Amino acid sequence: MTVYVAESGPFPGGPGSVPSIDSGVRDSMRVRPAFLALPLTLLTGKPHTGQRPLRIPPTVHLVNALCSMVCGLALSAIALALGGGALALLLPGWAMTLHGMRNLRMMIFHQCAHRNMWARRRPDRVVGRIICALLLIQHFEEYSTEHVRDHHAVHHMTLRDPTVQAFLLSLELRPGMSRRRMWRVLLRKLVSPLFHLRFLRSRLRSYAATASAAERVAAALFLALVAALATWLHAWTFVLVAWVLPLTFFYQVSNTLRLCVKHTFPAPGAADRSDRRGKAYFAGLTNAIFLGERAPAREVTGLAALVAWTRWWARMLLVHFPARYLVLTGDTVCHDFHHRHPMSRRWGDYVFARAADERSGHPGWPPYREVWGLVPAVNAVFDSLAAADPTEFDVARLADVSKRKLYAAFDD
Repeated sequence: MTVYVAESGPFPGGPGSVPSIDSGVRDSMRVRPAFLALPLTLLTGKPHTGQRPLRIPPTVHLVNALCSMVCGLALSAIALALGGGALALLLPGWAMTLHGMRNLRMMIFHQCAHRNMWARRRPDRVVGRIICALLLIQHFEEYSTEHVRDHHAVHHMTLRDPTVQAFLLSLELRPGMSRRRMWRVLLRKLVSPLFHLRFLRSRLRSYAATASAAERVAAALFLALVAALATWLHAWTFVLVAWVLPLTFFYQVSNTLRLCVKHTFPAPGAADRSDRRGKAYFAGLTNAIFLGERAPAREVTGLAALVAWTRWWARMLLVHFPARYLVLTGDTVCHDFHHRHPMSRRWGDYVFARAADERSGHPGWPPYREVWGLVPAVNAVFDSLAAADPTEFDVARLADVSKRKLYAAFDD
């Protein structure tokens, strides 16, 4: 199901694309029992009308991410120990481990880079450095500098932006390509061993290149300790299957899909407009991405209602929940709120913070835009790239970009 929502103006999803006004998707789910209100809000990323806000301190998100990883590793250990049919437990084990990793990266590490985790420079910096070493991602200091300078400033969605560089160089997507062709390229990348090897190598190099000597020594000692323990305890299978696989292949698939929904490309001619620095321009490059679809109408009864509700629950649990839990983790569903208010102290309860800003009339900013569904969100970005100015996004102008940073840009 594809639902675009906008108050005014064309949706940035391709030439001539105009959204329909349909803000009742989340409210249609209120026919369910009241105790499902909060789970549905966390799943979709949007509260229903009149829902009481829930305050979530930043530390809760950190604890949740760590607990998710620990529980995922424990479940994987049980699966490997029991073998046989119990190996099916690897699926939820991998999912929980990956979910924790992605929340560490997409929320905690990101807010630490903005010095906004606890708004205390030293703790934010320490946690950020630990996370980048644990997840083998771009070094904290380099990421923090580049992210604020090139992704949250006038270079946003230009050739200077790491997000754009990742699209053009790493994914090899170009203006003018059809949506179908972009999907084919993307899917080939997701299953390409060469793509994942290059991705992993770039992650390792992006950390080591700017880490201090002490940090590199500490990381090497930690890895040596893990290797020694795995050898002593005969636990190499556990390490490779339960930790390394989610950390590499699964993490990189999730990361790539997330990149493909982050921001739409500016329309042709946007580079020549005088409002390039304006709020209207920046707001048009980011949409909320909510997961879910309209629930069956109350008027549907009998067998038709049973079929409709069965289909709805199946899609919510088997399509939208995995997309939310494994790809659009944490506050990524409300990334548009972050780009409007990057230093908001309410980032911990992002779902309700965005809704409150929208209800208040989004002071100083144009109306919010939203897309429902992961695939429609990817389509919107692909359509915007297809319609983008090929001169402005000429890949030949990126010849001097560091190859080490190409895949690091996926984590921007």
